[in-house]
Amino acid sequence: MSALPPVLDYRSLFESAPHPYLVLDPEGHVVAANQAYRRTRRDGEECGPDDLVGRHLRELCPGEDAPLQASIARAVATGRPDTVAEGGAWSVTHIPVRDAAGTVGVVLHHRTGPAAPPASGAVTLQGASSQVSSSQETLALQEAHQRQEQIFQQMPGFVAVLRGPAHVFEYVNDAYVTIAGERDFVGHTVREAFPELVDQGFYELLDTVYRTGRPFAARAMPILLAGDEAERAIDLLYQPLRDGTGSVTGIFVGGYDVTEQVRSQAALRDSEDRYRTLLESIDVGFCILEMKFDGAGRAVDYRIAEANPAFARQTGADVAGLWVSEFAPDLERHWFDTYGRVALTGEPIHFENQADVFGRWFDVRALRVGDPALARVAVFFSDISDRKRMEEALRVLNASLEEQVAQRTAERDQIWQASTDLFCVATLDGYFVSLNPAWTALLGWSEGELLARPFLDFVHPDDGPATVAAAADLARGKPLPTFENRYRHRDGSHRWLSWNAVPRDGRIYATVRDVTALKAQSAALAQAEEALRQSQKMEAVGQLTGGVAHDFNNLLTIIRSSVDFLRRPELPEARKARYLDAVSDTVDRAAKLTGQLLAFARRQALSPAVFDVGEKVRGVADMLDTVTGARVRVVVAVPDEPCFVRADLSQFETALINMAVNARDAMEAEGTLTLSLTGSVPMPPIRGHAGSQNAFAAVSLTDTGPGVSPDLIGRIFEPFFTTKEVGKGTGLGLSQVFGFAKQSGGDVDVTSRPDGGATFTLYLPEAPAIADPGAGSATGASASPMGAGESVLVVEDNIEVGRFCTQILQDLGYRTTWATHAEEALDRLGADGAGFDVVFSDVVMPGMGGLALAHELRRRLPRLPVVLASGYSHVLAQDDAHGFELLHKPYSAEQLGQILRRVTGPGSARRAR
Repeated sequence: MSALPPVLDYRSLFESAPHPYLVLDPEGHVVAANQAYRRTRRDGEECGPDDLVGRHLRELCPGEDAPLQASIARAVATGRPDTVAEGGAWSVTHIPVRDAAGTVGVVLHHRTGPAAPPASGAVTLQGASSQVSSSQETLALQEAHQRQEQIFQQMPGFVAVLRGPAHVFEYVNDAYVTIAGERDFVGHTVREAFPELVDQGFYELLDTVYRTGRPFAARAMPILLAGDEAERAIDLLYQPLRDGTGSVTGIFVGGYDVTEQVRSQAALRDSEDRYRTLLESIDVGFCILEMKFDGAGRAVDYRIAEANPAFARQTGADVAGLWVSEFAPDLERHWFDTYGRVALTGEPIHFENQADVFGRWFDVRALRVGDPALARVAVFFSDISDRKRMEEALRVLNASLEEQVAQRTAERDQIWQASTDLFCVATLDGYFVSLNPAWTALLGWSEGELLARPFLDFVHPDDGPATVAAAADLARGKPLPTFENRYRHRDGSHRWLSWNAVPRDGRIYATVRDVTALKAQSAALAQAEEALRQSQKMEAVGQLTGGVAHDFNNLLTIIRSSVDFLRRPELPEARKARYLDAVSDTVDRAAKLTGQLLAFARRQALSPAVFDVGEKVRGVADMLDTVTGARVRVVVAVPDEPCFVRADLSQFETALINMAVNARDAMEAEGTLTLSLTGSVPMPPIRGHAGSQNAFAAVSLTDTGPGVSPDLIGRIFEPFFTTKEVGKGTGLGLSQVFGFAKQSGGDVDVTSRPDGGATFTLYLPEAPAIADPGAGSATGASASPMGAGESVLVVEDNIEVGRFCTQILQDLGYRTTWATHAEEALDRLGADGAGFDVVFSDVVMPGMGGLALAHELRRRLPRLPVVLASGYSHVLAQDDAHGFELLHKPYSAEQLGQILRRVTGPGSARRAR
């Protein structure tokens, strides 16, 4: 910064400063007063330049001279500015100004506050040469210049002088440089010194002031200087400078950096906004009280100057802005004394009170806020009525708690003593701690005897391991809801006990019930049920045995009589053939009777195959005329679309015939029998058995007979149950249908109405279609059943059957070897088959069965054919023949020859030699 040019009149600069200033000597006499200060006198009427000179500060500021005089003294003594303030209404800064010798010659008195508005108006500068007529005047002027330069340099605000329309800097003080930074000022225009001010409006303001001659003043004006990250705020004055003719020749620039003040005010506003938002959102009541005191310093009233929304919610009254005397004239005196004491002493208080005016309990906190002279008190309060009610209830409860505890303890002791159930507390290591009297009453041991020994000593030896395991579970914290064991009575007998025990705090707490009588009753009931089941089983076996014996004796009678006649040498050939046919037919009937028994028991060895059920229904319908008679009309309702099932075809046809015969007999051989088929239907629940949503084929036979009585529907599928006269039926027909349906994965249902006929529906699970249903139907019946010397290994444990079978095979042209069990057969076959062409084995044998033998041979000798023979096998009944050829007993020589010819003849998969 350069020195002040000699042409500048410092008095003009001092005179035009925007803030009020006095120049005082060290004793407090006025040396000079600027225009802004003079305007603060005489109620805003401006004083003359010399009206104040020579007067003492005490005359200008009566009542304030003591602190002001002390501040002047401190500034002179320390050489540093000193500030004194009064309440916030005003403040005064005294700035010491040193002369050339370094001694404080004058003090700059700067007053701020509401009574110090910025000055405005024209200032006339005159050249120094027009005022100096002698060397003494020149020297005096230079001293004045030096003194005024010191004043401007030490002013708290920034000062600059601009000349000409281009606004060239002639002078800047140190405060200006501090704000703007080190730049080339003197001799340079504002645009050159502050290029960053373009588009901020300062150039245009200077041009306007210079052109119009009207000053410009603004507070907190934003400005962004180079190097600053954020805008500053300045109080700014542009005062035009004029020459002797009144023309504007320059501009006086003055002001203050008020950035921190603006930021503080903004922060204060933000804080107040947050404070306001917080008070409005919290559920704690808040208000500001303005106290009113009488001349004796006693609170006589207060006004609720401000209140948040929770105030009205908590109190139920909207009284903001009202004096207490207006809405509660009878308020107790202690409230005025309480809040008055806070306002006078500044000591906060905290208390709880039941406010009668609002009828509620409040938790109250009060403290003084703001200027003590304003006597303002902030009050925070919360509604604690619910808490007080709970405290009162708790107080009442506590008052009667001892009595309640005693009463409940007596009740518990009474239950403990009188209960017939057993209560106990035990340790985790196996000892009783406490027992009620029911233990002694039940077991005969005294309480001392039960407490003195581990409870395992009383447990039945067979129940010891389970009791130890249960105790271990309890020790791990696992409750024991139901556990039973036996405890020894003093007389040596045992009682069954049922335990409900829980672990808690290292102890076992249990309630125990004597279930000895229940156990005895349960055992007696089980014994009675077993006896009933045995009786029913024996009755069923007796009925079954009687029925089978009756039918088989009839069949054996025919065979025995026929054999007796065949032994007569003179018997003609025609009669011999008739007796032979009778024997053959009777054997077939016997085999059929056996099959029906096994079918009902679901133990029939089936040979399932996939076939079109509609086609087979039509085929059976064609032959039913011979079964039902001419007076029964057979109607068939079968869709054209094929419907495939997988079942034993022979058993299926037998089931249809049995149902047809049953219908014929019900209609007494006259009426209409309708066979129908419905595909892809779900199977409904039948006789309490669950249904299925899978696809089933439903084959129905509907007759026009009298129907089935409701009380008989549940029994008609029982074996040997029949409503026919003796000798007109075995009662096995419908039982065969039932067994076949169940074994095939389906069921049979019957619906009937009185005199409306009956409908029997056979449900069989559908199966995927086969590529050529007739591809595997060829049996080779046209081929000769005679063998060609093939070697057959016969495996049969029954000596009579084995001897008879080898004879038949030899008669059929085969070479035979007989093994009585599967293990012998494996030894004879060896590792390469020993030259055998086929193995013919029974299924049911001791040790390894025939099916297991067949599987083993399939693994060892996959190309060696195996034929199985069975009268009954539960394994085959559960599944089919597992891919092996199966011959059902009884079989004929022709059937045996045909099946052996099929597996050993040309085209068969014979073992390669």
